[in-house]
Amino acid sequence: MKRSRIVDIAREAGVSKATVDRVIHSRGAVRADTALKVAEAAHRVDYYGSNLIDQQLAIKLPRIRFGFLLTKGKQEFYQSFSRELEFAVGTRDDVRGSTVVRFSPSQSPADVAEAMLALGEQTDVIACTAVNHHAVGEATLELRQKGKPTFALLTDFAQGTREHYIGLDNLKAGRIAAWMISLAAQTPGKIALFLGSNRWQGHELRETGFRSNLREADRDLTLLESVINLETRQLTYETTLALLERHDDLAGICVAGGGMEGAISALREARAPGEVALVVNELTSISRKALSDRYATMVISTPLAELCRETVELMVRAVRNGPAQAPGRRFLEPQIFLPPSV
Repeated sequence: MKRSRIVDIAREAGVSKATVDRVIHSRGAVRADTALKVAEAAHRVDYYGSNLIDQQLAIKLPRIRFGFLLTKGKQEFYQSFSRELEFAVGTRDDVRGSTVVRFSPSQSPADVAEAMLALGEQTDVIACTAVNHHAVGEATLELRQKGKPTFALLTDFAQGTREHYIGLDNLKAGRIAAWMISLAAQTPGKIALFLGSNRWQGHELRETGFRSNLREADRDLTLLESVINLETRQLTYETTLALLERHDDLAGICVAGGGMEGAISALREARAPGEVALVVNELTSISRKALSDRYATMVISTPLAELCRETVELMVRAVRNGPAQAPGRRFLEPQIFLPPSV
């Protein structure tokens, strides 16, 4: 009876009975992808020892400790980001992955660098959302020298030292935002642009793209001096109310990073839906409601599930194959949400 079941597994997996026997009884070397095919076939034919095969394969799989350093741990977007990263690691069947997610205590380059180095002590490879600063670059180089590849997420940093950047083309995202506001602005007037900090390279690129596209638009729109909001809700709220009071002709607002909740709240208090065109970053319950109520004109969102899968795949390759000869970039297509789409 046992022999006939092995025959069934071999037929289902497209391998020899001897290969199945080696996998079941851990006799000799079998390629990882072949062993996985046997394990999957064992489940399909309902082999009584399929769970034991799974356990044996798990023991043989290489162990990788994945580290992720994010910011703003209390924000809905970063909570979703953390869950997607853990899911992406957990669904890998070619490694025994464990996940360590940490949140930087602040946006200070020194704090970020310290958090990166501490995370590197606990993990084999890390990926971060971090400001672009020499302290972060030095931490990235130190981690690289210790054999701990470092990846940049959402916004780039330490180019030439970090392993790979994965995220949106932020220059393109800025151009998309400006195009939407120039199209949606109901009257000529002023445009406000909020940036988290000049240290976020992604925000600088969005500002460049935004200014470039707004200059090309055939509209009488004037871009005000960019506002640094430190990606905080309260500062964005207070500054937006002040701008609305100071500029009766405020026609549009773009929040390139975090803090959009403050802009949405201010517009709800001081303006009618759609009176000021508003483009914000990332789809959350708050930005979705703002789209539904017509207080937000467009949401430019990162495809988180895809980003996390791509990041984990690249991290696995870096651990297996060593650092890449040249740092790379992986641009993802932005998800665009408009009022009719929610």
